[in-house]
Amino acid sequence: MKILNTTALGAIAFSFAAFAAHAGDPEAGASAFTSQCQNCHNVINEAGDVLAGRPNVRTGPNLYSVIGRQAGIIDGFRYGASLVEAGEAGLVWTEEDMVPYLLDPNTYLREALDDRRARSQMSFRVRDEDTARDIIAFLVSLAPEAEDEEDEAAATN
Repeated sequence: MKILNTTALGAIAFSFAAFAAHAGDPEAGASAFTSQCQNCHNVINEAGDVLAGRPNVRTGPNLYSVIGRQAGIIDGFRYGASLVEAGEAGLVWTEEDMVPYLLDPNTYLREALDDRRARSQMSFRVRDEDTARDIIAFLVSLAPEAEDEEDEAAATN
């Protein structure tokens, strides 16, 4: 009986871990971006092609290649002081950091900066973790692949 219980508990733990580690669905993320993000954000590549959102949106920064980028550094965009401070302190957006930020931007910045007065200019909150991961997966799908950038760098050297 002990082996059965251990096996059952292991299966439950594995199932929970698989669910908790929801990698994100880019297709679902595209839909969520359209309904929740595009009023403030767009995704425009270096060539000026609008990959998602509306071309003239200026409320939020361009989210092209946001994962792997230092927080608060897009030229020409006026970020809130707390986000700029977090970026200057070393915050580089990762999928792991972006999820809690999307769920509650103010709480995320307060914890990251250890400052109860820190505030985000982003007032919108994504409703659940799976949707946040889907949006991130969608944004990652629009970014250039790191291997392509490395290949281009090697070809020009």
